[in-house]
Amino acid sequence: MGAVSKQGTKQVTANKKAWHDYFVEQKYEAGIELFGTEVKSIRQGQINLKDSYCTFKDGELFVRGMHISPYEKGNIFNKDPLRVRRLLMHKKEIANLFGKTKQDGYSLIPLSVYFKNSRVKIELGLCKGKKLHDKRDSIAARDAKREMDRAMKERNR
Repeated sequence: MGAVSKQGTKQVTANKKAWHDYFVEQKYEAGIELFGTEVKSIRQGQINLKDSYCTFKDGELFVRGMHISPYEKGNIFNKDPLRVRRLLMHKKEIANLFGKTKQDGYSLIPLSVYFKNSRVKIELGLCKGKKLHDKRDSIAARDAKREMDRAMKERNR
């Protein structure tokens, strides 16, 4: 229902820190309400998702902490870079996500921003926070995989 297919898309940015800090359980795609100068700035890649998160208010979904730098050729139409932006999803999906985030430990985190048929889309992840030992485990697993790949490459020479 809310799964993301990456066909015919151009990724602008990804939130790598989210994958380090959270277990991503499910992914969802949402539209985002933007102004023209913000879209132009996103096309130039001037967007940062590092400390962004999603909140619910009055049955609507909003993203906070997403930094879109002001468009350099823009003038009075430039908006605040850290303003709260509304996400566009079906009401049933928003209600479903609201119910899931009310469970303890779950939060909605933006994972990436991309263009899909000239529209800006945002990929949201239903995430559960990692503890310090979980982060250490994932780092150890990544290092072990790197060592195995290195050994296989040496063996195949």
